[in-house]
Amino acid sequence: MRPTGALHLGHYHGVLKNWSRLQSEYPCLFCVVDWHALTTHYETPGMIEQHVWDVLIDWLAAGIDPAQATLFIQSRVPEHAELTLLLGMGTPLGWLERVPTYREQIEKLKEKDLATYGFLGYPVLMAADILLYRASLVPVGADQIPHVEMTREIARRFNYLYGREVGFEEKALAAAKKLGGRRTKRYHELRNAYQQEGQSEALEQAHALLQESQSLSMSDRERLFGYLEGACKLILVEPQVQLAKTSRMPGLDGQKMSKSYGNTIGLREDKHSIEKKVRTMPTDPARVRRTDPGDPDKCPVWQLHLAYSDETTQNWVQKGCRSAGIGCLECKQPVIDAILHEQQPMLERAQKYIDDPSLLRAIVADGCDKARKIAQETMRDVREAMGLSYS
Repeated sequence: MRPTGALHLGHYHGVLKNWSRLQSEYPCLFCVVDWHALTTHYETPGMIEQHVWDVLIDWLAAGIDPAQATLFIQSRVPEHAELTLLLGMGTPLGWLERVPTYREQIEKLKEKDLATYGFLGYPVLMAADILLYRASLVPVGADQIPHVEMTREIARRFNYLYGREVGFEEKALAAAKKLGGRRTKRYHELRNAYQQEGQSEALEQAHALLQESQSLSMSDRERLFGYLEGACKLILVEPQVQLAKTSRMPGLDGQKMSKSYGNTIGLREDKHSIEKKVRTMPTDPARVRRTDPGDPDKCPVWQLHLAYSDETTQNWVQKGCRSAGIGCLECKQPVIDAILHEQQPMLERAQKYIDDPSLLRAIVADGCDKARKIAQETMRDVREAMGLSYS
């Protein structure tokens, strides 16, 4: 996540609730990508540091658990920069220019000069963020699928260019023996079923078999992945999309909640500010007077009721609004109460890190150490494949 400002309820419902669920199902790495913030905010970097710490506190407030997941800062793991540079050597310029969001962002952010090397190359940096940890799954919304596919293409090209390891087949066969007895036999059966008969389910079963094996080093595992699909070592893993279960959080004007629309409610915003924002929200323009009936479907407040209210409250709103039985301020109060109720445990979780910043620094330092150990192992293989591991 880019640290470009305080997080809001749209981030919580659209991303963080999903992350909280995933951390109990998979080993997760959550990274504050401060270098990505510089691709669009390179002229005003002064606030990035504060935004980084605010984002991390918001993650913890939202339920991200450092005992289950790894939280770290991109720039504290310099291997991100090294892998970005090396991947960029073989990434065609045309691939970057065709990224859907490249032209869209230039049009959307006309007030910024984005004709920079950093902005053009941000998909390579994004790919490095993923490939450095040999991530098998990337949780994204549908609009981010092209970025994951770009990452897959970059990994595929890298493996094609640099995966021709001398004596690869002999090393792969030796690695297969380390699976032991029945698993070795099963691996070869699945490989033959995939390569000779094209059985995609055999490939999936073989991948699962390798993932479960505890007796393999990272290098041997990557050799066996590569041997399954061809005759080269898969140095970088092609990640798959984990389509996130997200919900669209409406803003104060009925549009998607977004800082660019100025319609947000902060994750840790002051109670009185939240009350004021909701109470002054626009409503159905047909309700000029308290006695005028309205239509909830034309009212932004109804969109918040769909996100926060139970069926009984929603029925009360529908009936009361259409009959002018309730006023707009009455209608808004259950939304205010629900937001404040949702926010309360977040404020409590955040407070200890605000009171004692050293707790947050310790979590991040530990997360950066864990992330860097994985990154260093990947970079050893990358340097060796590219002939850069000089003795």
